[in-house]
Amino acid sequence: MQYMLMCCFDEKRWEEIPEAQRDGIMREYGEFVQSLVNSGHYLAGAKLQSSLTAATVRSKNGKPAITDGPFAETKEQFGGYHLVECKDLDEAISIAKRMPTIPFGGTIEVRPLERMSAV
Repeated sequence: MQYMLMCCFDEKRWEEIPEAQRDGIMREYGEFVQSLVNSGHYLAGAKLQSSLTAATVRSKNGKPAITDGPFAETKEQFGGYHLVECKDLDEAISIAKRMPTIPFGGTIEVRPLERMSAV
């Protein structure tokens, strides 16, 4: 079964971490992803640019309306994702618990994917 590990972090808090420490966290992250590749769990993933670069599309009066920034006003922003193959939710959670950003305030939402059929 495939699971999406959605990584969230308060961007302001991230910027407050000294650059050398952030670099170390990201090196650890690279090693973490490589371990998932080596174990056969890793399917895809990406780090997102700052939420300042985001645009949101929604409907307003029946027409698309575009606004700058993320959809929700929250302290944490969606910063990246990992798509992993796991036998069950427990295995996906055990992977999420190893994310290097968690000790620094990161949050990982673990959610199973539902297959969509082509029309």
